[in-house]
Amino acid sequence: MHNKNWRLLVPAFLLFLLPGISSAQFGISLSVNVNVPPPELPVYEQPPLPAEGYIFVPGYWFWDADVSDYTWIPGTWVEAPQPGYLWTPGYWGYDGGAYLWHGGYWGPTVGFYGGVNYGFGYTGGGYEGGYWRGGHLFYNRAVVNIGTTHVTNVYVKNVTINNTTVNRVSFNGPGGVEARATPAQLAAEKEHHLPPSSAQVRQATAARSNPDLRAKANGGHPTVAASAKPGVFTGAGVVKATGAPAHPAAAERPAARAAPAAHAAPAAHAAPAAHAAPAEHAPAAEHPAAKPPVVHAAPAHPAAAPAHPAAAPAHPAEEHPAAAAPEERRAPAPEARPAPEARPAPKPAPAPRPAPKPEEHEPPRG
Repeated sequence: MHNKNWRLLVPAFLLFLLPGISSAQFGISLSVNVNVPPPELPVYEQPPLPAEGYIFVPGYWFWDADVSDYTWIPGTWVEAPQPGYLWTPGYWGYDGGAYLWHGGYWGPTVGFYGGVNYGFGYTGGGYEGGYWRGGHLFYNRAVVNIGTTHVTNVYVKNVTINNTTVNRVSFNGPGGVEARATPAQLAAEKEHHLPPSSAQVRQATAARSNPDLRAKANGGHPTVAASAKPGVFTGAGVVKATGAPAHPAAAERPAARAAPAAHAAPAAHAAPAAHAAPAEHAPAAEHPAAKPPVVHAAPAHPAAAPAHPAAAPAHPAEEHPAAAAPEERRAPAPEARPAPEARPAPKPAPAPRPAPKPEEHEPPRG
């Protein structure tokens, strides 16, 4: 009889230790205190509801003692452990000179979670995202992203929610949310509770292994703020925080280094070497074709001269001396023109004069 009772107590004892174990490993339960406050809650959108019966568990900052930094545990959709149960988020509360983590839990009534506005129906007190009735969860379209999921048990109830306020403090206490638990919330803490589900533990485990989710790496803007499926941080259904760098964050740096090459002025100006002005001026080099005497007429050269000024704007000033070279070579051409002038056209040779006829002398008269 004694041994039988002991065997029954062992599972109960292990169940009692589960919250403490989750606390030490995943920061989901009590007994975690830190000397620095957690960062503000990031701004992000809720991924669409995957199926009926799922409840959104908002993201939160977890202190990872292994890296001495806060790590963001993305929000996600999980199935309720049993019909009628809702999630009470955990929260950081300042007490005794340190920030103490009060773990979340499942229960028939939402308890006190520090007055922290996690959004998506968790306005700081209670839950406005839905309620149970007849074993079915009814969703409030005003704060729940139904998406394309076919759900008939829906309603609309406008609530005061501010997911974009600049001051999104994530803790209760001085400098944070000054809220106290109401009698109803205190009573809810005494109800039957269930610890975080295996899906929530899987989400926290995956987050801890992702360096991009650490506050020092993302500056309070995690690259994965929420996911549709627990432990899945890629593909459809993954949402990043507003202002978060593209995922992964390290991919941004190579792009930044490559940017100078894109607008590198020197590379662009190197084009003059590519458009080889001298090569294109080859037609100008063909001006020597105008050297024949008949082309040396002055009008032929002015006609070619405008071609050089037209091309000049397209090339740096230093290129002009090279273009001037053909002009210097052409200069001697005009000087050659005096040559014909030095040799006056030969005058027609005077017609040969007939040889003077010998004068006839009269014979002397005797």
